[in-house]
Amino acid sequence: MTIDWIAADWGTTNLRLWAMSGRTPSEARALDRGMGGLRPDQFAAVLAEETDGWPAVPVIASGMVGARQGWIEAPYVPAPCPAVPQLVPVPGDPGGRPVRIVCGVSQTSPADVMRGEETQVAGLLSLSPEFDGIVCLPGTHTKWVRVSADEICNFKSLMTGELFGLIAGQSMLRHTVAAEGHDPDLFRAAVSDAMARPERGFGGLFQLRAEALLADLDPVAARARLSGTLIGWELAAAKPWWLGCEVTIIGAPALSALYAEALTAQGVPAAQMSVEDATLAGLAAAHRQFVAES
Repeated sequence: MTIDWIAADWGTTNLRLWAMSGRTPSEARALDRGMGGLRPDQFAAVLAEETDGWPAVPVIASGMVGARQGWIEAPYVPAPCPAVPQLVPVPGDPGGRPVRIVCGVSQTSPADVMRGEETQVAGLLSLSPEFDGIVCLPGTHTKWVRVSADEICNFKSLMTGELFGLIAGQSMLRHTVAAEGHDPDLFRAAVSDAMARPERGFGGLFQLRAEALLADLDPVAARARLSGTLIGWELAAAKPWWLGCEVTIIGAPALSALYAEALTAQGVPAAQMSVEDATLAGLAAAHRQFVAES
């Protein structure tokens, strides 16, 4: 299969590469060579090393590779803006191939930024051109993006994933919360309680530790209650984005399932799309933009 171009999802901790034939990947490589561990002068060498054996074809990259601390800074495009990816070149055609990085999207009031998620939104619209609604992108910093008429209208970021990681992994609750597992009934109850009585959910965080000491609270139950509380708070904060709207979730399967479960309990059925499908479709849209501009 002919390799026409290379797609790159270059985040803070990981680098994912696909050798592309048109819109079809012919080979994939996943590596722990993320932006966070590299200096700007190392990116070209890493790309050359990790694409060894592939031809010197154009590279389209999105993610934190375009951050201020990345290879080069790909500026933010202010929202509202077309969902078509905007590209900036890496000077000098490193390795004898043109490299383009997708710009992020910014918002001034209230202040917010995204980098990487805009590519997944573009991928959703590439695969579902008639989509008009809300895109939920759960992760370390979950994004709720309002999309209409092929534009990113506005968005909101919430640090739910990072808070869960800090509380479950670094606070005293690390001894209480299971590393995996799920209790749907306790999760849904915690979501509902957090939305209706947020002050009770806040007070209930230490209670998880106390119940573990005094009543042998099951660690999976503690995990369900903690994740339900945090996602419930998020849904309350993001209610203007999802209430009465069509919602599509793009994220890792297990996390997307939690958000779908929480939204369904609020009477909002949500479709789901895989991160890889959305990312590849978005990078393919960016590649078409590159070809059109060449």
